Amino acid sequence: MLTVAGSPSAYCDRVSRRGFLRIGGLQACGLGLAGLSLPELLRNRAAAGTAARSPKAVIMVCLPGGPSHHDTYDMKPDAPANIRGEFRPTATNVPGFDLCELMPRQAAMADKFALVRSMTFRQPDHQLHEVFTGFPLAAGRPAFGSVVSRLREAERARLPKYFSLGYFDHPRTVAKAEQPLYAGAGHAPFAPTGTGLATLTLPGELPPLRFDSRVELARQFDGLRREIDRRPELAAGDAYRSQALDMITSPLLRDALDLSKESAATRGLYGPDVTFQHNYQFGHTWHASNFLLARRLVEAGVPVVTVSEGGWDHHGNVSGVRGTIFERSREQLPVYDRSLAALVTDLHERGLDRDVAVVVWGEFGRTPVINVNGGRDHFTRAGFALFAGGGFRTGQVIGATDQFGAAPTTRPYSPPNVLATLYRHLGIDPATKLIDGGRPIGIVDDAEPIAELL
Repeated sequence: MLTVAGSPSAYCDRVSRRGFLRIGGLQACGLGLAGLSLPELLRNRAAAGTAARSPKAVIMVCLPGGPSHHDTYDMKPDAPANIRGEFRPTATNVPGFDLCELMPRQAAMADKFALVRSMTFRQPDHQLHEVFTGFPLAAGRPAFGSVVSRLREAERARLPKYFSLGYFDHPRTVAKAEQPLYAGAGHAPFAPTGTGLATLTLPGELPPLRFDSRVELARQFDGLRREIDRRPELAAGDAYRSQALDMITSPLLRDALDLSKESAATRGLYGPDVTFQHNYQFGHTWHASNFLLARRLVEAGVPVVTVSEGGWDHHGNVSGVRGTIFERSREQLPVYDRSLAALVTDLHERGLDRDVAVVVWGEFGRTPVINVNGGRDHFTRAGFALFAGGGFRTGQVIGATDQFGAAPTTRPYSPPNVLATLYRHLGIDPATKLIDGGRPIGIVDDAEPIAELL
């Protein structure tokens, strides 16, 4: 539905913090018809002039809950049984780049990935702020995508600059971490629900219109356009409000969200959405379709798309939860392997691999020792980040941990280094500062990219 709600308080850029705009389940925090922040953004762009559009983009794949590095990308087959676990490593097409046997598709194309095994984190609980902002929760920093949107606000665009796929599937973690804060409410992510587009409602007395199929999606977008044409007061005000409405009802947005435009072969490459038997917190359904949607969005010109999939907080059989880390991983890892391999393959086949950078990670790793419940617990001292595309130097492993996977034995890298690398890919100086209440604050607190990738 199209809704205006929330506090009228403003950020330092004087963009109203008026709630959110929902378009058929598509939410954009801070965009409303009364005092639209998007028209304000468009007005500011016009005043600043038009910058050349960069084709560069980032797809950030977040695995909420913290996946185990021991059971995926940093296996320790020679460690004692209570550390090495039940899975065995498999060789890849890159020497020394072994990974879990449950990920054969990635193993066959490891030359298209770069793996950082020496990641470290600061936040010990399930706050995803380090993934999405580079800082722990207490620092109060805007999301990476919001920063990119803010720094590119002078560029004209036919689509929002920041999409979040997973925002509603992980409301306690992803939604809280992907906030624009002092970047400005107009730079919040557009966030389709993981279960598809739900409703579309205009202000006033108009009844809700429902999206029950992809065909209905197209019909209802057209219906919104006709209703705006019939009721000119909806678009009244100035040219910027009209431009904002044109953006949200444009065929480009509708087409980008319409997966039926893909061939059966391409949809088959990604595979179906999957409901797991072992349900733990959020992430019960794996949306392979979101990986395909992410590719469509960056191809349409969106510079930042985040994809958050699966529940990876594998403590084992605790608090009524069924399934050890190994039982759950046998369900999750094969579908994850297929989705990620499909995305990277698709980007390469379309010639987008140099322009689109992909990073995969969670908020930390897991403890070396398997607990008494058949799981692994939170662990910030070691973890991984996996890169693809972006023109990065792939086919390599960067860094290492000790024999138990308990700590890096090489230079450790942290979330700010990951985000600095992504900012650099997008043509943004990682040393850039944003103003918050008159104070200049760095977009990361360590502006050094991961040198081995460049």
